[in-house]
Amino acid sequence: MLHLRAVPCSPLPGRLTEGPLWDDRRQELLWVDIPEGLVHRAALTDGEDGPDLALLATLRFDRPVGAVALCASGALLAAAGTSVLRLAEGSPVADAVALAAPVLPDDGLPRRMNDAAVDPAGRLLAGTMAYDESPGAGSLYRLDGDGLVTLLDSVTISNGLGWSPDGSRLYYADSPTGRVDVFAYDPESGALSDRRPFAVLDRGVLDRGVPDGLTVDSAGRVWVAVWGGGEVLAFEADGTLHARVEVPASHVTSCAFAGPARDVLVITTATEGLDEDRLRAEPDAGRLFVCRPGTTGLPATPYADH
Repeated sequence: MLHLRAVPCSPLPGRLTEGPLWDDRRQELLWVDIPEGLVHRAALTDGEDGPDLALLATLRFDRPVGAVALCASGALLAAAGTSVLRLAEGSPVADAVALAAPVLPDDGLPRRMNDAAVDPAGRLLAGTMAYDESPGAGSLYRLDGDGLVTLLDSVTISNGLGWSPDGSRLYYADSPTGRVDVFAYDPESGALSDRRPFAVLDRGVLDRGVPDGLTVDSAGRVWVAVWGGGEVLAFEADGTLHARVEVPASHVTSCAFAGPARDVLVITTATEGLDEDRLRAEPDAGRLFVCRPGTTGLPATPYADH
């Protein structure tokens, strides 16, 4: 098994940084700070000490932003509040329009969008959760030209989404389950079937953390951020452990491959939920981290909006 260590990047720490996404067209990295409603863009640079990020711009939404996705038109999608918003390229945030919003249960539980990703056919999958993390209060949805469809109910914290290189498998984390599941995925219809456990964090990790965001590399390995574990774990397509990336911040939220060759693993972290003692012990918590793990990522498919 490979043992790697990630190092921090230049951007200042955020509260709950999440959802790193490499934009091949603009050669920029995007990520969000969920409760602050921020979407950041940065250039990936290669300095004397290795890869780094130079902040270029920040968008400020009036609600939490769980994730962003690219559009074929050049627009941006934001899973924000309880809606999916579309922001035309170059437009101010105030001009964002709602594409869809799920009908939520009338149970008094405030909810928000959480992680989201675009499938190989250009559909958006986006999940929800309750702010108080009530069990079973979230769902997973699919958005395409025909509207919004519920794929899964009774989800607690809808998190990491990623597809195998051939698009036939979907990897998915409902964080409190302590595992990543895999579905058979129909690329033509976007239908899910044959859900089964893929990677169960039972190697002494459950009491240290749970799976959060994830990404899939070009060899089909699944790289999983471990919230509370201070690490990213990479699993082969058969579920065996391939690598461990040590991160000097316990609340690791997500990861993605970035750069012209998509060979830099960018890792997001959070200060959310850390007490004062932990914050002193983890001065880089909330920052982005990078390492070169010796593999490359898959290109991000844009949402098919035209």
